[in-house]
Amino acid sequence: QDQDCGPHLFLVQLRDLDTHFPLTGITVGDIGPKFGYESVDNGFLQLNNVRVPRDHMMMKHAQVTPEGRFVARGHSSKLTYGTMLFVRAHMVIDSSMNVAKAVTIAVRYSAVRRQGFIDPKKPEVQVLDYGTQQYQLLPLVAMAHALNFAGLWLVRTY
Repeated sequence: QDQDCGPHLFLVQLRDLDTHFPLTGITVGDIGPKFGYESVDNGFLQLNNVRVPRDHMMMKHAQVTPEGRFVARGHSSKLTYGTMLFVRAHMVIDSSMNVAKAVTIAVRYSAVRRQGFIDPKKPEVQVLDYGTQQYQLLPLVAMAHALNFAGLWLVRTY
């Protein structure tokens, strides 16, 4: 009673089944695109004086009795922490894959594209042969590998 028991999962009906508008006291909205994750739809939810029935709680690891007493059954804060670390580790791996895709396109294009003459008697030079292009691209290749190795280490460790 009147103590913080941490976050727990509940199933909550948000919208009217007929009109699909949010129910009374529920505000939903879109927070726009997430940099690097355009395919992920991010939003927000605000509950204002909304009563959620006790039986809507996902009660595998914890429950609230009909008398209002909180009971943890084998629930560990380490389980929640481990789940958070798992998600974060995979975010690092996903980031490495996104950087790797982008830098692969840039390096391939730079290797194929020819522009400018260093020696007028020779054909145009590959863009990748310019030091400034290498200066821009090679650290990104290294970053993609470093993020991938760090993400894999996090997954193995946690």
